[in-house]
Amino acid sequence: MSDISEGAARPRRSFVNQLELDLRLVGMIGAFVLICVVFNVMSDGRFLTPRNVFNLSIQTVSVAIMATGMVFVIVTRHIDLSVGSLLATCSAIMAMSQTAWLPSIFGFNLDDPMNALLAVMIGVACGALIGAFHGWLVGYLGIPAFIVTLGGLLVWRNVAWYLTTGQTIGPLSEPYLLFGGVNGTLGETWSWIVGLVAVAFSVWVLMQARRNKTAHDMPVKPIWAEAVVAAIIAVAILGFIWILNSYDIPSGRLERIFAARGETLPEGFSTGYGLPVSVLLLIGVAIVMTVVARRTRLGRYIFATGGNPDAAELSGINTRLLTVKVFAIMGALCAISAVVASARLANHGNDIGTLDELRVIAAAVIGGTALAGGIGTIYGAILGALIMQSLQSGMAMVGVDAPLQNIVVGSVLVLAVFIDIIYRKRTGA
Repeated sequence: MSDISEGAARPRRSFVNQLELDLRLVGMIGAFVLICVVFNVMSDGRFLTPRNVFNLSIQTVSVAIMATGMVFVIVTRHIDLSVGSLLATCSAIMAMSQTAWLPSIFGFNLDDPMNALLAVMIGVACGALIGAFHGWLVGYLGIPAFIVTLGGLLVWRNVAWYLTTGQTIGPLSEPYLLFGGVNGTLGETWSWIVGLVAVAFSVWVLMQARRNKTAHDMPVKPIWAEAVVAAIIAVAILGFIWILNSYDIPSGRLERIFAARGETLPEGFSTGYGLPVSVLLLIGVAIVMTVVARRTRLGRYIFATGGNPDAAELSGINTRLLTVKVFAIMGALCAISAVVASARLANHGNDIGTLDELRVIAAAVIGGTALAGGIGTIYGAILGALIMQSLQSGMAMVGVDAPLQNIVVGSVLVLAVFIDIIYRKRTGA
């Protein structure tokens, strides 16, 4: 009788509950799928073609990289309005470094790999220093982040202009352009290898998480549920690789590639672009930022401070120094995004990064980062960036005017925050 009564008292868990999926993540994925389906129908099947998926992925990278840093900024109850202008300054510094400063100092050729490497290192260092300066103004001088970064929005955009005297700087170094999308891809074979490694890594992470829960006597999902989650991840990763590999390199470009190697293009030969190096860079940034958020003392301090700044300071956390570190990370990520943005354009232009601050903040908020602080995920911000870019690309593809595009994006941002507020009230988060 006791066994029967215990079984009757224990509620049956639904299929979704047994998978233990983040409902907010599921909702965002559902919204993304709906956007893709709607625009694919409205564009007569052009939205989900391999070519458009490839372009969508490389267009998302720059904003997505900065959005991962914006999660930390917003979680600590701050805001950064200067990211687009800081991107422009870092882009100008790297463009001038590889085209003028480094060649004149060290005698590098434009396409020397060391030229590109040093330019990137200088740009990232400058981005981190400027970000740390913003953090010092906020953390140690007590100036609100809104004011500091609003000033930075004006200052750094015009610093970029003065560095280049308002000119477009290009062409840029060939090794540098590898981060620009079509100029740097892994090809079909290496893309499949990376995809299989990613699947293996994901399964290993799931297994490690299960082992950790078991070691601490915590409840775990049924084995079949773990297998279903692993299968979903594997299908998503390998499906993405398959789509990218399906986008064939145009024959004219193939001929130039073979000619540069002193070879002749075989008749009937074709191959796909594969995974862009810039997307691989985004994956690397996402992994590092996720590890920082979940596995390091810095990450714990960031979320503790965002949850309750007064309690965090009383517990011994140096919240002032933490603010400097968070803004320094944001600055470094702006520089990395500048590499991707300028490499995709193959030059530095005065309008690079314009309005990126709004896109980055919107991506983080749509991805579930709470403006009240203390809550946010890296994968959510990246998915938010993808949703934002999908909306803009889809509307452009079906001929929606630019002003109406901005109206729709702004409305979606407000709606996302409203839905998030309702979700948190109902779940008590």
